[in-house]
Amino acid sequence: MYAITGITGNVGGAVARTLLAQGQSVRAVVRDASKGKAWSDLGCEVALADMNDAEALARAFAGVRGVFILPPPNFDPAPGFPEARAVIAAVRQALTEAQPARVICLSTVGAQAAQPNLLSQRSLMEEALVALPLPITFLRPAWFLENLAWDIAPAREKGVLSSFLQPLDRAVPMVATADVGRVAAELLVQDGAVERIVELEGPERVSQHAIAAALAQVLGRPVQAEAVPRETWGSLFLAQGMKDPMPRIQMLDGFNEGWITFEGGDADVRKGKVGLVEVIRSLVD
Repeated sequence: MYAITGITGNVGGAVARTLLAQGQSVRAVVRDASKGKAWSDLGCEVALADMNDAEALARAFAGVRGVFILPPPNFDPAPGFPEARAVIAAVRQALTEAQPARVICLSTVGAQAAQPNLLSQRSLMEEALVALPLPITFLRPAWFLENLAWDIAPAREKGVLSSFLQPLDRAVPMVATADVGRVAAELLVQDGAVERIVELEGPERVSQHAIAAALAQVLGRPVQAEAVPRETWGSLFLAQGMKDPMPRIQMLDGFNEGWITFEGGDADVRKGKVGLVEVIRSLVD
């Protein structure tokens, strides 16, 4: 039996579907019973637990061979990341009590970066869990290709890909959530010693110009990549409803300046199988 948190999202769902396809037993950890029905219909056991509730999480993690930890995303955190810290404390306590045989925790590319940014929430998670006397692997995927979902409509309607990743011709590691879920499932079921850190990207790195060309191919119309001037980011994010855009700006700076990157050498980074065009087709469909 494997307990999967975040199962209603793209990555957690991919982990669960991969395990089910292998004939493995899955315990779907959800905070709302109604969201668990689709998984119970697929044969999963359902456990109710909020990611802030250590006691409920411990019950959800009890008696399983492996646990997949997917911290809930927070794109507009309060200063000091109190929301992430609360989840981290609950997860740490639950794992300490449940003592699963294997833990795979979703982290991020650049989790080792010392500079504060939006992804520091994952750095805090790694720091809190790494000392536990448990076999824990931190899976650090690249930028998710599914983030392009926000770009489909403007590309279709205006022929523009507005990019915060710059320069536009620089190839950036990206990965499909299907690959992240598949690799997480593989790590959960493998025997033997665990790898402490696994870094993952797609089959090839892509520039913003390459993404625009792929969008044009799928949409059947010209698409041009355009850089969003950095001096406008703060006002844009505030207009979108963010309370504090600085962590997001710091994250984008990290990617653009190169300090949010893989910790290991390129030869050590695992490669996914799902390419850019395939993901864009799925988003358009």
